[in-house]
Amino acid sequence: MNRCFLQDFTVMLFACVLLGCSSTNNKPLLIDFSADSSSIVFSHIDRAGLNQLQELGADDSTFKSLVSILEMPGELDTTFKEQAINGKFRLTDSNLVFIPERSFVKRREYLVITYLNSKFGDVGMILRAELKTSVQPLQKALIR
Repeated sequence: MNRCFLQDFTVMLFACVLLGCSSTNNKPLLIDFSADSSSIVFSHIDRAGLNQLQELGADDSTFKSLVSILEMPGELDTTFKEQAINGKFRLTDSNLVFIPERSFVKRREYLVITYLNSKFGDVGMILRAELKTSVQPLQKALIR
């Protein structure tokens, strides 16, 4: 009985430590068009990730592997296929900005796929044994 209690107590103590050490101030990654819809802005990138991005050059190919933007066909558009949007990345002190080579088209849907702020799981997933075997990207559809 004491051994079982000790094991349960140890698990609960470990869970409390994990919850206590987790950052409750982490805001979710925000992905949206800029005010003039000429670029896509990624806000609330976690500080560690932002520091690593700042060590890279703006032309580094790592940005392309972290962020993909696809132009999606309309529901009734059968002649147009989804295609990747090329562009440049600009890193500010708190945001990552994607500037496309050609302007975004009005009323067109764009799918943003990114690994920024992605994790295997959080404390809740650890406690529920729901960890994934790979990092899952964040996907967001934007309509200009």
